Amino acid sequence: MRRPAFYSRSPRTPPPAAEQAADPTDAAASPDTAGAGGAVQPPAARTGWQPGRKSFALLLVLCAALVTGGTVWWPRQGKAITQKDIDAAVLRTMQTATLPSPAARAADIIRPSVVRVVGYGTEKATPEAKTQKRGRNMAKGKPPEAPLDGTAPGEVERGVGTGVVIVDKGVILTNLHVVAGAEKIKVTFADGLEAVAVITGVQPENDLAVLQAQKIPDDLIPATMRSTADLRPGDQVAAVGFPFGIGPSVSAGVVSGLKRSFRSPEGKQELGNLIQFDAAANPGNSGGPLINMDGEVLGIVTAILNPTQQRTFIGIGFAVPIENAASAAGSPPF
Repeated sequence: MRRPAFYSRSPRTPPPAAEQAADPTDAAASPDTAGAGGAVQPPAARTGWQPGRKSFALLLVLCAALVTGGTVWWPRQGKAITQKDIDAAVLRTMQTATLPSPAARAADIIRPSVVRVVGYGTEKATPEAKTQKRGRNMAKGKPPEAPLDGTAPGEVERGVGTGVVIVDKGVILTNLHVVAGAEKIKVTFADGLEAVAVITGVQPENDLAVLQAQKIPDDLIPATMRSTADLRPGDQVAAVGFPFGIGPSVSAGVVSGLKRSFRSPEGKQELGNLIQFDAAANPGNSGGPLINMDGEVLGIVTAILNPTQQRTFIGIGFAVPIENAASAAGSPPF
């Protein structure tokens, strides 16, 4: 049932004069319409709507309710956000959301710039080794003389390491010992693209080599290099590379020392002004980037120290500062 309105939206229209004269009720005046002298007064209802006292009282009550409600409601809606509210919201987010570690964020930044570097040489196998290779190929349904790793016949891997792109045209930094003596060098980019690379520069005193890839991805992202002038022992770092060919792998640690020296196990070369770090590194990490927690390259991983004959990590690694590494490419960054 439709609820009647509390008041009319427009006054009533008085009836025509002819209808008033014909109305028999006008012949006798009611007590409410008679004046003091007995004269008949025009009915108020016929001249327009006139609210009574009850209507005014109801209207006043409604207005008072609206004003009171607005006074209570407005301040709540317009309450200013304080620093305490912001801190509480941030704390609640930190307690309920799982954030990536600093090393994970840094690795995500540098990963598109890291490449796998493989040096190939001519195969010099004994008759027994050739027979074994033919047997493995036949077991895999390949021709007896087919290469096992996608290389041309007679090519074998001589060294596996890591490199980092420093110019988006395909300029790559790596270790010289990774590609030394290689007859062919291949690099594999983060998107899986494989390309032949050539050596365009070397810096033997720092065990560095500069490569130029013959083919590059369309959206190749170079790494950002960072000066080591403000680097301190205890600063967090991460090493990204292909240890034992597995990767890209990430290991995290800290800077253990600066301006260290290292002599190769064979005693043929001594390197100086190195960054010592304790992030795990193994054969295959050579040539890879040592980065800070912003994903910026601080140095090129070049050696690990092990007093035994084992080529495994015991907690001491060395990297060439990026200042030296970039100068090998002919473009000192700082």
